[in-house]
Amino acid sequence: MTQKVAVLGTGKIGEALLSGMIRAGWAPGDLLVTARRPERAEELRARYGVTPVTNPEAAKTADTLILTVKPQDMTTLLDELAPHTPADRLVISGAAGITTSFIEERLAQGTPVVRVMTNTPALVDEAMSVISAGSHASGADLAHAEEIFGAVGKTLRVPETQQDACTALSGSGPAYFFYLVEAMTDAGILLGLPRDKAHDLIVQSAIGAATMLRDSGEHPVKLRENVTSPAGTTINAIRELENHGVRAALIAALEAARDRSRQLASGNNS
Repeated sequence: MTQKVAVLGTGKIGEALLSGMIRAGWAPGDLLVTARRPERAEELRARYGVTPVTNPEAAKTADTLILTVKPQDMTTLLDELAPHTPADRLVISGAAGITTSFIEERLAQGTPVVRVMTNTPALVDEAMSVISAGSHASGADLAHAEEIFGAVGKTLRVPETQQDACTALSGSGPAYFFYLVEAMTDAGILLGLPRDKAHDLIVQSAIGAATMLRDSGEHPVKLRENVTSPAGTTINAIRELENHGVRAALIAALEAARDRSRQLASGNNS
């Protein structure tokens, strides 16, 4: 692994990538970082042995640029990079809603761009990263992006037209589960359990259920039916969820997240 990789705008996700790449075998000397605050850059140097640089320096010297800034900061970053980024640089964007064409139009013609939507479980090496090629990205470019993001979890290639749906389902997905755990914890307290015990019960149930979904190969309906006995506790709970429109609310929530991703792509940051 001799290619130099630069992570630009290194926040939590960017740091998770750095950490995962080093564990996967990248040499810290081949990893460059940029950060808005100098003290943050020095913190990363001390923690990982990586090299802090400016954004223009990263564009000039790295073979791969990973853009991890917020969507509303992407235009400013691209304006800064454009004069210094040769057309043979691989540019990987992790900004929600920002299309590969948006980036291609602002960099040298022919620049290969790959769009990736990952999520916060990258912090524990359990990310789901969805990868799409821009107009000039090759199979080798996609494979390189998979190698990088595979260091912090699972990857999946999709057409870019499906990225907004993936953002709604997977990019924002962990928040839905955290929200559900929060609500179930409150329910446990209402039912008379101490908060810490309710939390432990729900978290382990979530881990077990997710593992069964991943490893059993069974449809979720089948797994749910296995827990749902006639006239039992589970079917009464499921009835209340249906009565309160939980399934419809989830569908509407994901549609809203997808629509917001589309708005971000169109430049609507308000």
